[in-house]
Amino acid sequence: MNQLPLAGGSIVLILLAVFIILCVFLGVRVVGQSEKYVVERFGRLHSVLGPGLNLIVPFLDRVAHRVSILERQLPNATQDAITKDNVLVQIDTSVFYRINDPARTVYRIRDVDSAIATTVAGIVRAEIGKMELDEVQSNRAQLIQRIQESVEDAVDDWGIEVTRAEILDVNLDQATREAMLQQLNAERSRRAQVTEAEGMKRAVELQADAELYSAEQIAKARRIQADAEAYATGVVAKAIKENGLEAAQYQVALKQVEALQALGSGEGKQTIVLPADAVEAFGNAFGLLRGRG
Repeated sequence: MNQLPLAGGSIVLILLAVFIILCVFLGVRVVGQSEKYVVERFGRLHSVLGPGLNLIVPFLDRVAHRVSILERQLPNATQDAITKDNVLVQIDTSVFYRINDPARTVYRIRDVDSAIATTVAGIVRAEIGKMELDEVQSNRAQLIQRIQESVEDAVDDWGIEVTRAEILDVNLDQATREAMLQQLNAERSRRAQVTEAEGMKRAVELQADAELYSAEQIAKARRIQADAEAYATGVVAKAIKENGLEAAQYQVALKQVEALQALGSGEGKQTIVLPADAVEAFGNAFGLLRGRG
């Protein structure tokens, strides 16, 4: 008879122990570093559990969503867009994002990836429509920044942070590529012609500078020669003034002798024609030289 109360008491203790273990199992949540748990109580949002050891009320609270807070990448997408100058382009984009507020992400948007992809496509088309093709090609960094800022503003209500938005490539149709190639070839031809014209202009300028320099040097040489002749004339004039007519005759005779000597020293000059008074000039010169000696 005493064994029945003991057996009943043991069962109660066992059930109590099981209940305590179950409460601990249901009430203790260990959240990983890269996750956050969204907890609901009676179907309503109660709290968000961060990384580490967390306690919840068993049987009342439940973990409704486990959300990864790691950075994610959307699949690369291609959007058709028309530029301001009516050129059809295909833009390859890639977007990276991170969930900062799991509660807003879970309860405000159903499919996060599709929502962000749709938003990015619309923003890319809008931004491309504001720019001409050349601006799209040359200002890609500015375009990426504008797209990222617009996407961040659009997804802020969803508790999402857009970490990066990249434009991988800008593709054109075949007709546009051929037109751009023709334009590029024309531009290269124009640059080549400009370079050739500038080279010719520079050559003419250098030639003119060379001729000017040559003329300046010739004028300088003539000026020096004139100064030398003026000096020599001054010396002769001084000698004539001091020595009279004899010095003048001496100079004239000396010039005649030098002229005849230069005439006779030329190549192929076997015959020398002397003026009638050449012999007399030689005689006068030798006489004056002898007189000076």
